[in-house]
Parts: sequence; structure tokens; C-alpha cells
Amino acid sequence: MDLKSLIRDIPDFPKPGILFRDITTLLNHPEGMRYTMDAITQICIEANLKPDHIVGMESRGFIFGPTLAYNLNASFVPVRKPGKLPAAVHTVEYELEYGTDTLEIHQDAVGAGDKVLIIDDLIATGGTAKATADLLAKVGCEIVGFVFIIELLDLKGRDRCQTFHVYPLCSTKSDFFPLWQSVNPAKFLIKKPCCTSLKEYCKPL
Repeated sequence: MDLKSLIRDIPDFPKPGILFRDITTLLNHPEGMRYTMDAITQICIEANLKPDHIVGMESRGFIFGPTLAYNLNASFVPVRKPGKLPAAVHTVEYELEYGTDTLEIHQDAVGAGDKVLIIDDLIATGGTAKATADLLAKVGCEIVGFVFIIELLDLKGRDRCQTFHVYPLCSTKSDFFPLWQSVNPAKFLIKKPCCTSLKEYCKPL
């Protein structure tokens, strides 16, 4: 599936000179969403990633993270901007082009030694991704990698995450990585389905 054809380019948003990658068109495409979730799950299986937690970056990481956590039998943990989480939090401050920002995670959500996989829709400059990694490292977690739907290669965000494995589905300069062009859902979906339709979906191909 040509996943990039389902991602809409919006010029001059949110300000002039910016080309915004809009994933709402992907979210509105059932087959595309199913392919996306199957593909990123297969990435994790093929890479032998076995996270205890899927950490979703605010806010579009919240869209893909829970389903990936379900497929991998992991928990889902949100990383949020200040003031959004009600209980005690760990925090990290990071630099933006102009000023600083802060990310937070509940103190009881993850623990030292836990394996975490971080997910978001897109990696651009990598600032938020690096800050999320710093936050989890501060807690003592083991980061097994990052998963992104889109990588903007020209902005070199991957360079800020050099010590971690980065797994994108598609990029601005190349098509899908061949490994993810053929997805077999029967390899990794739940073995004990909760309904007949899911049981049919999980039948060996």
C-alpha cells in the first residue's frame, strides 16, 4: 500500500513556509489505518522489540500508541505537556528554537529498568523525541526504540536520537522500506480473540 498517498500535504500551515503533513486523511481511511497498525506491529516483532510500555508523545502518539500496546501486550503511557496529568509527575525541560518547553509523565507509570518503546506520528527536528527519551532515561527506563509513521529526512531528527533505533514507515525522500511492504497480520495479532470477527481476522493466511 502506498501509505504516503494517504497523507495530505498542507502548504503554509501553521505558518507561511511550512509544509504540514496532515494524517487526518490516513485516519479517515480504514484500510490505510489497518495497514499502518499491522505494519508497525510487524516492525516490532521483526526487530524483536519486547517493551513493557508503549509511550505516546502528545498528542498524535496517543492515536497509534494504544493499539500498538494492545497488539504487543504492553501498557500505554502518555507523555504530556505541563498541567495535563493529575498525579505526581517526573518532568524534563528542553529547548525550542525560541524558548523552552516541558514534558511530564506520571511517576507511577513507569519504573527503573522497564523497557519502553516511544511512538509518534512524525519525526522532524527530533526535539520532542529526544526530550521524551531524556525524560524516560531520567526515570531509569530502557528505551528499546522509536516508531514513527513519517520521517522528514531533511530535518535530520534521527541525528538527535543516534543512540536509539528509529523505525519509520515512510519518509519524505524514499518509499517504504521493503521489509514493511508485505504485512501478514496472522503473524502477530492476538491469539485469544474476544469476538468472532477478530477470530476470522486472525486465521492463518
